[in-house]
Amino acid sequence: MTSPHLEIDHSDEPIRLFKSDFLEFFTHISPIVVIAIWLPIVILCLFYSIKLGTVSLLLILVGYLSGLFLWTISEYLLHRFLFHFRPRNKWQERAAFLFHGIHHAQPKIKTRLVMPPALAIPLAAIFYGLFYLVFSVILSANAWTYSTFAGFITGYIFYDLTHYATHHFPMRRGVWKWLKRHHMQHHYKNPSLQFGVSSPLWDYAFRTMPKVRKP
Repeated sequence: MTSPHLEIDHSDEPIRLFKSDFLEFFTHISPIVVIAIWLPIVILCLFYSIKLGTVSLLLILVGYLSGLFLWTISEYLLHRFLFHFRPRNKWQERAAFLFHGIHHAQPKIKTRLVMPPALAIPLAAIFYGLFYLVFSVILSANAWTYSTFAGFITGYIFYDLTHYATHHFPMRRGVWKWLKRHHMQHHYKNPSLQFGVSSPLWDYAFRTMPKVRKP
């Protein structure tokens, strides 16, 4: 298996990842799937946080906004350290290619621009467990578990749809143009920099923005 960044395949025919047609089917994901799976979870979590009635609507909003903020740092860390981890053996090289390398090898294949549920669901379960441990077990604040997780998943939805848009739509104006340029530079110029997709905040904080050359 080749390294994710050695070469880019510009063909319209997706690289096949599995011999099994059943497994291969699940490597091609529409952004509609992201909305269909995760938006109901956001709504359900907000409903439960309000139904519990243990905190005010203002605190639920604070929890929701906190979840959005936590997503931004999680997006950066996952992209930089999980999706771009350096494999040390053939098995890790295969896993790295399946996780993210395939996207760098074929960045224009639109059915591989959002995170497959097979990866997203286990990651979401891990983060929900962390939120439950902190807010429900340690702080005894169940409403915050739900509202923070709702904000976190909202951030994930925005990230995945933004990522799809940067590859698939022109995005010629304003902040959208800047985000597209930022992410395209990650693909075609600086694969070891610019890990933020929906926000450049942590690239600035952790100094993974390219240095501006002085004239």
